[in-house]
Amino acid sequence: MSRAEVRESAHSVAAAYGGHPADAPSAGVRGWRSPGSRRAGPVEAAFRLLAAARRAPALHPRGLTCTATLEVVDDDGGPWGAPWLDVPGIYAATVRFSRAAGLPAAVPDGLGLALRVERADGTGVLLDLLLTTCGRGRLTRHLPRPRADALGGPYSSLLAYRIGGRHRLVAAFPHRTRQASVPAAPGGLRDALATGPLVFELCAETSARTWRPFAVLTVDAALSVPADRTLDFDPYAHSAHGFRPGGALAAIRRAAYRGSRAGRRARTTTRPAHTEAPALLGPTP
Repeated sequence: MSRAEVRESAHSVAAAYGGHPADAPSAGVRGWRSPGSRRAGPVEAAFRLLAAARRAPALHPRGLTCTATLEVVDDDGGPWGAPWLDVPGIYAATVRFSRAAGLPAAVPDGLGLALRVERADGTGVLLDLLLTTCGRGRLTRHLPRPRADALGGPYSSLLAYRIGGRHRLVAAFPHRTRQASVPAAPGGLRDALATGPLVFELCAETSARTWRPFAVLTVDAALSVPADRTLDFDPYAHSAHGFRPGGALAAIRRAAYRGSRAGRRARTTTRPAHTEAPALLGPTP
């Protein structure tokens, strides 16, 4: 990449994670485009360049892909309004742990927990959920927080989901079962999984800004997948009835996902696409 391309990529990446959603004017305003729509093209191009240059996803370039099980639980709090959450059940899942900027393992980084649930709503449609390490407070739960310990604190969606008609933040809280920290790098996570599963409680935010549990995620074992390969996680393309990402920054985030996918696929025509590898989904079809 040239220096100009690098600068343009950096500015567009910043745009993808900044700003606020604007209220759309009336449908009668001809030729109007939302700020998010206007930024989508440059963001998509920037993420495509970054992914091609890294020969990996533009963000979260290296990670560890694992088999997992998601158990939806009944907390006696009443229906969620999302079919797959309102009936307790156990689902096969795939998890990828990663570091947002790809910094060295000893340096704190924004840690990612990408979750894919199989047949979440019973229709065969995949459900993807992308979470990032965050703070514990009412404001800081919306902000990424760099960490070096994969079990050192919560992960959140940062932006709200639309669950049963309500806007709710989604978070994963690790169960600390080890005294030592778990280095948030593929090698450290693989070593930790060799001694036992990693367990997270998944929760959604209530109107009182407290947390209500809806599932337990158990990460079982690491898969033999190269660290720079990933499923095409996309919460907009893979959602369930009554459980979808909110509209905040939607156009920009969709553009970022498209650009990153395009950059990875354009890097070579000889290396097979990772989504074609059945082993990635684990033993459960």
